[in-house]
Amino acid sequence: MRRSSWKIRIFIGLAIVAFAFIQKCSNTEENPYTGRSQHIAMSTDQEIAIGLQSAPEMAQQHGGLYPDERLQAFVDAVGNKLVQNSIARETPYKYDFHLLADDQTINAFALPGGQCFITYALFSQLNEAQLAGVLGHEIGHVVGRHSAERIADSNFWKTATMGATVGVGDMGGLVGGIGQNTLLTNGRDDELESDDLGVLFMIQAGYNPHEMIEVMKILKAAAGPNRVPEMQSTHPDPENRIEKIKEAIQRYSNK
Repeated sequence: MRRSSWKIRIFIGLAIVAFAFIQKCSNTEENPYTGRSQHIAMSTDQEIAIGLQSAPEMAQQHGGLYPDERLQAFVDAVGNKLVQNSIARETPYKYDFHLLADDQTINAFALPGGQCFITYALFSQLNEAQLAGVLGHEIGHVVGRHSAERIADSNFWKTATMGATVGVGDMGGLVGGIGQNTLLTNGRDDELESDDLGVLFMIQAGYNPHEMIEVMKILKAAAGPNRVPEMQSTHPDPENRIEKIKEAIQRYSNK
């Protein structure tokens, strides 16, 4: 009886894992703006809705919006210049750029659908071209649909882990670990793709792309000597990013 129960668990577990793989394969599509094949399980309208819904909470976590309307208008102008001169203008997303009041945390990020944020702590250290590099990078995340891809990946690994847990007990923890490592690796790839797109957007908008390298130096200095090693971080090491940025500058400048 026990042996029969064990076989049933294995069968159910394998069925769940197989379902996860089939669902992932059926949700594969080519990003029309980057040409990259991606596993995405949501529409662009859903991305926009998620971004708009999450934006107020994200702003609140960083002390709200910076109160100087003049500086906000400057951020808007640089962001919109990048959008209007790049493939971003062809996407269905509505790009909004938010200057956050946080003067302690050096950070910038993007939500799915076009909501882009930069803290005053980072903004205050940048010139216009460097700001364009940061915003171009965040626009790259949106165009690359990175958040939607990560959500699909996360759901896949949750389902696969559940199947492994049902089927073979402790093996679920191993599969869960693989899932986390995969997400971290893909996260670094996302950052590099966004750096690449950011360089392209800067060139198309008339900014000096070498200023992106200066942004990396600022981020490296802000992280200090105790920054997390690249293999343990979702972001590539700044030195690695600088090399890739140099390659992108050469590639796009020769076109």
